Amino acid sequence: MLPYLLVAVVVLFAVMAYKSNKPIDIPEGSFLVDVRTPAEFKKGSAPGAINIPLGQILSHIDKFKGKDTIIVFCRTGNRSGQAKSILEEKGIQNIQNGGSWGNVKKSLEKKVKD
Repeated sequence: MLPYLLVAVVVLFAVMAYKSNKPIDIPEGSFLVDVRTPAEFKKGSAPGAINIPLGQILSHIDKFKGKDTIIVFCRTGNRSGQAKSILEEKGIQNIQNGGSWGNVKKSLEKKVKD
C-alpha cells in the first residue's frame, strides 16, 4: 500500500509543478503581486511586481480595487492560489494565479520577444 501512496504523492506534485509553470497571458498594465515573504522577494521576482505577503493581503485590499487584471504569484502557486481565493471572497475580480514567480517572469520575457 505504501508504494502506491508514494507514487500518488509524486504524481500529484508533478502535476502541481506543471500547472504552476504553464506560460500565462499577461495583459499590458497588469497588477503583478508577489505574495511571498519579503526575504523571498528580495532574492528575485518578476519585473514590475510589488510584494504583498499572503498574510498581509487583507490589510492591503484597497490596492487591489479598480485594477483591470491582477496576477498573483509565489514560489509554487500554492500561496498565490490562497491569495486569489481571499481576494475573490472580498469581491475583487479579474485575478489570475500566475503560479511561480519564475513562470510569471518567463511569461513576461516571452511577451517581449513576441
